[in-house]
Amino acid sequence: MLQKRSMIAVAALGLAFGASTLSTQSVFAKGEPTQDKCSKFKKGSADWKKCAGQVKDDLSDQDLYYAGYWLARTGQYAEALGYLNKAKQRDERILTYIGFATRKLGDVDGAMQFYDRALAIDPNYTVARAYLGEALLGKGDTAAAKAQLREIAARCGTTCPDHVELEAAIAKADVKG
Repeated sequence: MLQKRSMIAVAALGLAFGASTLSTQSVFAKGEPTQDKCSKFKKGSADWKKCAGQVKDDLSDQDLYYAGYWLARTGQYAEALGYLNKAKQRDERILTYIGFATRKLGDVDGAMQFYDRALAIDPNYTVARAYLGEALLGKGDTAAAKAQLREIAARCGTTCPDHVELEAAIAKADVKG
């Protein structure tokens, strides 16, 4: 099941990036191979984009998360939001990555609302805490970012990736400041 979901997310990314061919033979929920579903249209054309959007509509929240996550992590923030905003926003991961992409697009205050909603669902979700800490640094609030760092340490220790990354961001901000 996880392998199928991963293949679907890879296929969705292929559509999002406008790939002319996909390396997988993934099948979307309605059973149509992705290469056949939109290949009749010229890549990037209005019809192709409409078809790709319909494929996006067929994805589960889990698949929308994976596609949005990878798009956001590769700097495709607006495209990531296109996937993440289609998902039901009651999953802390989805909310966190909506916040991440929103922040990277320059709306720090808007992003913080999504991090807060993610943490209301799961206060132990340290990814949201790390990104919230980065947002706080962006607003110049190093003390609040350090408070998030302490919260992360209490939940997963000082060697977990979220702690290490936020600690590095705080150190970098302290050097600049």
